[in-house]
Amino acid sequence: MTGIRTSEVTGRSRPTSDMILRLAEHLDVPLRDRNALLLAGGYAPAYPERGLAAPELQAVQEALQKVLKGHEPYPAVVVNRWWELVDANAGIALFTRQVKPELLEPPVNVLRLSLHPDGMAPRIANLPEWRAHLLARLRHQAEATGDPRLAGLHDELTAYPGGQAEPPPARALSISGSIPGVVVPLRYRANGRELSFLSITAVIGTPMDVTVSELAIESFYPADPPTAAALG
Repeated sequence: MTGIRTSEVTGRSRPTSDMILRLAEHLDVPLRDRNALLLAGGYAPAYPERGLAAPELQAVQEALQKVLKGHEPYPAVVVNRWWELVDANAGIALFTRQVKPELLEPPVNVLRLSLHPDGMAPRIANLPEWRAHLLARLRHQAEATGDPRLAGLHDELTAYPGGQAEPPPARALSISGSIPGVVVPLRYRANGRELSFLSITAVIGTPMDVTVSELAIESFYPADPPTAAALG
């Protein structure tokens, strides 16, 4: 049968590496987990995992820096699979200038930075709502990947104070309340005023390297005209 190989030791049939990769691609399995499936099947990993500073990834690094720079003056960060800060633009200072220095020591975890009581949390006007959004997103990621580091991070952040809130209902929010559409804004107190942001996540298309596949750009955009005017 195509895609099946018979083991000379056990006599049992097993999928070929090509079949494993085709199934993994069809199911949209992350590259890290595709490598794990190959190893479990007795094959070598198919996707390299280089450091971002590797020469082969120079073009990726330069492209990310251009995106970050082009997004200024609005905040934007690049994070890895575990929400650790990889890079950021100058606009991120809006969120970090009043947090405790210990939270900015590498590796900086942006979710911890957001929800820690010594981080951004005291200045998030809608902390229960924003907290529920981040925890739901992290829980889904931890369950989907089975990653114990993400599960541990979820347990840690859940223990932080900040109140409870259900995810917002699937209805359009009023202009006065935030943004038209089904979104959760980040309402942040800074420079003597309350600023409102919506966030957009972007990833690199068609990655063939584990490190690249796990990078994401988190960009924050003004959610109302007063915020745009304040940062413009």
